[in-house]
Amino acid sequence: MSAPARPWSGRRLHFVGIAGAGMSGYALAAHALGAEVSGSDRAPSPYLEPLGRAGIAAPAIGHDAGNLPAQGAVELVYSTAVPPENPERRAARERGLRELPRAELLAELTALRPTIAVAGAHGKTTTAAMIAHVLLGLGLDPAFLIGGIVRSARANAAWGAGGWLVVEADESDRSMLSLDVDIAVLTNVELDHHVTYRSLGELREAYRQFLSGPAQAVVWDRPELLELRSGPVVAFEPQQVALTAGGSRFDWRGHQVRLGSPDRAGRHPGGGADA
Repeated sequence: MSAPARPWSGRRLHFVGIAGAGMSGYALAAHALGAEVSGSDRAPSPYLEPLGRAGIAAPAIGHDAGNLPAQGAVELVYSTAVPPENPERRAARERGLRELPRAELLAELTALRPTIAVAGAHGKTTTAAMIAHVLLGLGLDPAFLIGGIVRSARANAAWGAGGWLVVEADESDRSMLSLDVDIAVLTNVELDHHVTYRSLGELREAYRQFLSGPAQAVVWDRPELLELRSGPVVAFEPQQVALTAGGSRFDWRGHQVRLGSPDRAGRHPGGGADA
């Protein structure tokens, strides 16, 4: 028996920070899955426009306890940028409602579809957007949740009817380790988020765990990165990189790839996406 098309019907989710690049995408996905969606943010943003087109009610501007739907079993979704003393979070706790970190909601979403998750210190958004662009170009109608605009889709998120979901995996709070991933992509490793990781070795161990679960992995062709993956791996390293008037180009497995990015940095994510 196939899974229901709207498995979250009957679920009510209130997003605090809904105008952000990440949270707006999760709200759009939740709506597509059948949930009743509401939200609030300190200020509007262009990321709210796709939500309105999808039929999601305009969010409240400003944070107030009254923004929380008054009745029913509402789940409040928040990001790490929303502190516990936020009035909507405080009201949810007083009512005994579930507070759901954004990372946990993403983990739920990745459990619904085969997922390609992109991790790394730099290039996650660009690489994930390029992967989504490639899948769209192939007519595969993917779902994607990305912290930036996929230019070919003119959106940061979609819940297409195809099989794949493309997401960014956040190492800053170790939430990448909670995702249900089928293909892991690692662009690079650099010590950051010192509150979470005390050393480069501790960070590398987290990436090792991230790469250990998926059946397939795509990793930048560097020995210190490839050794983090014990199973089958596709190493990527674009060759013959050249800048052009319209952007850049490089060779990938005997094929020439052209990018609109007018610098060499764009070929690194491009290689990861092509792989």
